[in-house]
Amino acid sequence: MSVKIRLQRFGTKKKPFYRVAAMDSRTKRDGDVVEYLGKYQPIINGKQFDVDEEKVLKWLKQGAQPTDTIRELLKKEGIWQKHTSGK
Repeated sequence: MSVKIRLQRFGTKKKPFYRVAAMDSRTKRDGDVVEYLGKYQPIINGKQFDVDEEKVLKWLKQGAQPTDTIRELLKKEGIWQKHTSGK
């Protein structure tokens, strides 16, 4: 089973928010989740991206692959640099 860290969409039309989830790569976008890692709210002011850093690093060390969007958000938070420097 290959695991991906990706966004799961919630909310209404034109008011989305997302949960960051570790999921099997073969499931649908809103399919079964292995573990929730945080949330992303693109329309609010203030802190939009909130994740549990320890859980994300744990999944990355186990070989989970983030999507492009998640990778960019992790870079902005500084979590991706911690992962790449730990190799």
